[in-house]
Amino acid sequence: MFEGHSFGFPGEKTGEVVFNTSMSGYQEILTDPSYKGQIVIMTYPLIGNYGVNEQDLESQNPKVEGFVVKENSPVFSNWRGSSSLSEYLTRHHIMGVEGIDTRALTKHIRVRGAMKAILSTQDLDRDHLIEKAKGSPASSAATWLRR
Repeated sequence: MFEGHSFGFPGEKTGEVVFNTSMSGYQEILTDPSYKGQIVIMTYPLIGNYGVNEQDLESQNPKVEGFVVKENSPVFSNWRGSSSLSEYLTRHHIMGVEGIDTRALTKHIRVRGAMKAILSTQDLDRDHLIEKAKGSPASSAATWLRR
């Protein structure tokens, strides 16, 4: 279990947890259809510093279930930026978590392989969360990796 601080939209979401090692391009990652149903972890330590704009979308809306970062920048400083990452996630009902040791979590995933995960601002009971994650549907990518 990894604990962090919520940003973006509050609630509860399940999905396959995966990581991305890009230093930039988080907006493209959020809207990339290949991440449908997944909770994406960014290994680069500061995400959100250039904001979000309408020109860098891979599709019309975000496809991820959740977004996990070490540190979410509360302000953005790019002339093309039209909103902050947190505002964008909130607008599209995507949960964000910051304050996680994303490199430790990435190592955990690399050793254990694809796995189900849950993000929650509602139920904070460890045992309940584990059961909910175990009972969540497997993504097609997780099913493929187990074959």
